[in-house]
Amino acid sequence: MKKNSVKEFVNYIDIATTPIQAVSHSIDILKNNGFEQLNFNKKWNLVKGNKYFIRPYSTSLVAFSVGSEFSVNDGLKIITSHTDTPTYKIKPNPEINSSGYLKLNTEVYGGPIFNSWFDRPISLAGQIVLKSDNIFEPKIVEIDFRKPLLIIPSLAIHFNRKVNKGVEVNPQKDLLPLMKTIEKDFETKNYLMGLLAEQAGCEVDEILDFDLYLYVTEKAETVGLTEEFISSPRIDNLSMVFSSFEALINSKNSKGINIAVGFDNEEIGSTTKQGADSTIFRQIVERILLALEVKEEDKYNLFNKSFMISADGAHAVHPNVIEKNDITNFPLVNSGIAVKVSAKQSYATDSISSAIFSQICEKADVPFQKFVNRSDEPGGKTLGPIAGKYLPIKTIDVGLPMLSMHSARELMGAKDLIESIKIFKTFFEL
Repeated sequence: MKKNSVKEFVNYIDIATTPIQAVSHSIDILKNNGFEQLNFNKKWNLVKGNKYFIRPYSTSLVAFSVGSEFSVNDGLKIITSHTDTPTYKIKPNPEINSSGYLKLNTEVYGGPIFNSWFDRPISLAGQIVLKSDNIFEPKIVEIDFRKPLLIIPSLAIHFNRKVNKGVEVNPQKDLLPLMKTIEKDFETKNYLMGLLAEQAGCEVDEILDFDLYLYVTEKAETVGLTEEFISSPRIDNLSMVFSSFEALINSKNSKGINIAVGFDNEEIGSTTKQGADSTIFRQIVERILLALEVKEEDKYNLFNKSFMISADGAHAVHPNVIEKNDITNFPLVNSGIAVKVSAKQSYATDSISSAIFSQICEKADVPFQKFVNRSDEPGGKTLGPIAGKYLPIKTIDVGLPMLSMHSARELMGAKDLIESIKIFKTFFEL
């Protein structure tokens, strides 16, 4: 069971190459486990004891189960995560003919560690949008080349003798991937569009636009003497997407409404229609309660009894740079999920939500740790305070301790992944 969870996660990561593919693969798993898809444009007829999901946009996902004995005296149990990860997006008109090479023009998405992308096999995935009979509903086709098409070569040390002392990387100049060598008369214009059309089985003039992202093709794998670590791309934050949806699928729900949410665009601030800083999730919750005929007054009582776990990666103490962590609160890998605390409330955790979560961990018989930023380090933001603006319920921010966050390959504990699923499953079954 435990090894299966790690193996399933490794397989999940290899398929979930962009938020689009992550959501699609998650939907396949949900369908295989009896979840029914809902349509935004139709009335929802919900039945107690059943399980549902909705894909508001191509990169976001909400799945939920209604307790077989649900009543208005029960609350919502919610786990939020995000489907996106730092990477590079292909710009329009991306082809560049440079010194006998075809390069692609890219734009930085989020905050990747630039030099971690050098000299790795890279592919492209995302979606293309095609003409259709309905102007307002163009056809969407998912694309994943599933092979190393690109590479970003580093500059040899012979031309950069100070490289090991630290060199600034210019993303517009230094991070443009090579696709192929080209002859003098090679036509660069629309070359990528031709590849996309071939991949999608359509004509070039049918393609109206695209959303394409780079991803490293190296597989996720376990490492360490006893395989205690997972080395993988996209751990932040597909580890929490996987854990929360896995827990929802495997939990038994007799009361309340259990919800797992995968928002998009956390890495760039969440302020999009598919991000946490929008009304979309509130709308979905309202529609769920409407379909279950929950009255207005009862709705607010239900919110008061609800609890939300915001799940996003946390910084483990780095053994080579321990001074970067707080002096008394430094999470260790494979020592439990981290509760994230901030006096300025950049995390939603407070003493009440922390007390509730600690009892959930106790019931699950797994440990937890505390993470606080150093007082001289600003720290980041995450989903909890943002989602809480639209659904002001008791909320805690947690995450799996990890190293190399935002690298092309990140590192986490296999034990932590297994225990996070156990915690989330226990939460959903309360």
